[in-house]
Amino acid sequence: MTFDDLALDPRVLEAVKATGYTAPTPIQEQAIPPALEGRDVLGIAQTGTGKTASFSLPMITRLAKGRARARMPRSLVLCPTRELAAQVAENFESYSKGMKLNMALLIGGVSFGDQDKKIDRGVDVLIATPGRLLDHFGRGKLMLNGIDIMVVDEADRMLDMGFMPDIEKIFSLTPFTRQTLFFSATMPPEIQRITDTFLQNPVRVEVAQQSKAADTVVQSLHHVQSDRKDGLPKAKRQMLRDLIESEGDAITNAIIFCNRKRDISVLHRSLEKHGLDVASLHGDLDQRIRTQTLDAFRNGKIKLLVASDVAARGLDIPDVSHVFNFDVPTHSEDYVHRIGRTGRAGRSGKAFTLTTKSEQKYLDNIEKMLGEVIPVSDVGPAPVEEVAVEKPAEPKDEKKDKPRRATRGRNSRRDDGERNSELREEKVAEPEVEAVAVVEDVAPEAKPERRARRGNSRNERENDKPRARDSRNSGSNGNGGNSGGGGRGPRGLGDHMPAFMLIPLPDFSQRSSDDNDDGSVADAA
Repeated sequence: MTFDDLALDPRVLEAVKATGYTAPTPIQEQAIPPALEGRDVLGIAQTGTGKTASFSLPMITRLAKGRARARMPRSLVLCPTRELAAQVAENFESYSKGMKLNMALLIGGVSFGDQDKKIDRGVDVLIATPGRLLDHFGRGKLMLNGIDIMVVDEADRMLDMGFMPDIEKIFSLTPFTRQTLFFSATMPPEIQRITDTFLQNPVRVEVAQQSKAADTVVQSLHHVQSDRKDGLPKAKRQMLRDLIESEGDAITNAIIFCNRKRDISVLHRSLEKHGLDVASLHGDLDQRIRTQTLDAFRNGKIKLLVASDVAARGLDIPDVSHVFNFDVPTHSEDYVHRIGRTGRAGRSGKAFTLTTKSEQKYLDNIEKMLGEVIPVSDVGPAPVEEVAVEKPAEPKDEKKDKPRRATRGRNSRRDDGERNSELREEKVAEPEVEAVAVVEDVAPEAKPERRARRGNSRNERENDKPRARDSRNSGSNGNGGNSGGGGRGPRGLGDHMPAFMLIPLPDFSQRSSDDNDDGSVADAA
């Protein structure tokens, strides 16, 4: 069968031939005829089988007649990611050449103003991500009661990303009489519930075994081990570099998938440090950077692309020769989509998966879904022992050789405290009675002085403060307050008198009389 047998618009057929396609894929062959008749279609096919053309070609043919009104699009295509939405828009532009159809792309990272202008002029084909579509609808810039054809692409990915509540809301905002084209690579129970609710007697098209990897992709599994748990990431990066080096010039373009965004940044810097041509792609990047990175990867300017699962769905890059799963995907269905980036359109490809002991449960789920065991390969990476040498073992030896400090238990600390307390008791036992007596003798003399100072001015009181402190200090010497106005007990110490304050001072009275006898002090005065 050829495209000429599918009753498509002649202008669409010319555009298809210009792209180089001559024969439809199985999903296109079975889905296009009922879609042209206006029936609902439920398409189940593995990624890379041509699902985009299976709904875009009949849509363009049906939309050739009619005209769109402002803010009321005639058709709607929902995509899970910005990259997939942009790629669908490119396909519509290619297939609708020579036809006067207006198209608008509503995705995040782009200003609302430019998108509003396109919607105001009237849109025949509206391609959007669920979040941005509901944003426009909530702002009153868009009405969905004129939708004749609605397409949900990569529905299982929508489920994984948590878009199902948004999808159900969008379904409720569109007319009941719409035609629905629903495409997915897998059919989990939640997707089956959505189709049973919103599709009317759909034609089920299933062209491949559910959750089966493409036969054109050669898969291999590589176990990573390390003597230390914290050395696994380094061992993984070493094994990845060994695999890339072993493949050599056979790699035209390769995608390296990671589960977490922070791992993408670390791996990107590591590969770049070792002189490899690499770029990164994940959801936190600005849309302009994401678009530029994808364009450079398609054009062969970038050889290696470290990416999250953003690049796992719907990206049509024919020259991807290799896929590396740096991390085993946590969702088994994502494995099929990741390795589906290679081996497309009849080409052959290779998929390498690096796994550790902690990822074994994810690997078991993948092999259970595939119904087969991924072959383990020992070709390419360095032996595990060589990788383990890279991990530093010196800190362990240093800790063993380092002399240990003597440890003190609770009993030793308690004994020290008891000894210290006994020493303090011995020092303060005798003079404590004398200290109390001194305080009692001088206290009555200090009070009148303090009452007299209260009548002074503020400046005088401030000037007296240092003298008051001096008098208190001198009075605490245990000398009977000879410095004048002293003799007060130490403030803030309560009944306790520190031992150093009970040390008797030398008698200066005899010394002063001796000085007067020889005349030295008198002369100085």
